[in-house]
Amino acid sequence: MRQESKSVRNMPILEARSLRKIFHLGEHPVNALAGVDFVVEKGEFVALMGRSGSGKSTLLHLIGGLDRPSEGEVTLAGMQLSLLSDDKVTLVRRRNIGFVFQFFNLLPTLSTEENIALPLTIDGKDYSKYQEQIETLLAHVGLEGRRRHKPDQLSGGEQQRVAIARALVTQPSIILADEPTGNLDSKNSTAIMELLRRSCDELEQTIVVVTHDPRAAAYADRAVFLRDGKVAKEVRFKRGMKVETRLSKILKTMENLPDQA
Repeated sequence: MRQESKSVRNMPILEARSLRKIFHLGEHPVNALAGVDFVVEKGEFVALMGRSGSGKSTLLHLIGGLDRPSEGEVTLAGMQLSLLSDDKVTLVRRRNIGFVFQFFNLLPTLSTEENIALPLTIDGKDYSKYQEQIETLLAHVGLEGRRRHKPDQLSGGEQQRVAIARALVTQPSIILADEPTGNLDSKNSTAIMELLRRSCDELEQTIVVVTHDPRAAAYADRAVFLRDGKVAKEVRFKRGMKVETRLSKILKTMENLPDQA
């Protein structure tokens, strides 16, 4: 478990300041984000929640360097993304961000081990030199016996475990997960959220998850609720608080949020 939790967790790994994102549908501008301030400390696990259209996926795309804001700034691991060229932002994503998606995005011709190693291969590294690290990740996600299997030989839950290991392999500054349980049944959803929780606790990994599922959000340290492109509310949880207690607090907060305009 963490030996440096107090000092480490006071260091922001991600800062988004006054973020605005405007999309144009014909002649009509749509404010997907309307001035969001969002800070994530190193080693923190944050859940972003909100109804469809609240801005949570847009926020995830901006902090992940997949899109640029109309106004405002994103700073990741000390790097101000707006000051970087597109090529350098691509390198930041490759080396500093691990992505986990609802649709697992595994390459069907690659084995479990090869899919996990893919970010290293794309970065021009010989993944055979990272074998010990890959072995550790296979054990972490419980897939030691499935290393040679192709994605179509794995269950949905196992495929998402591969995706999580792939996100972890570069030891990124942050993992961004977009509805990671959206394609899974309740049993596998619980297993995946428990795995992300362990990745935070045991590997000191910083994680931001977008989810519609209050139970999934209950594994986080903090739940941030977006409404109409703004942060409407956030709830912090004490270390050691049971998932069911966190879930109760999330549900109560959701009940008290005003209807989305």
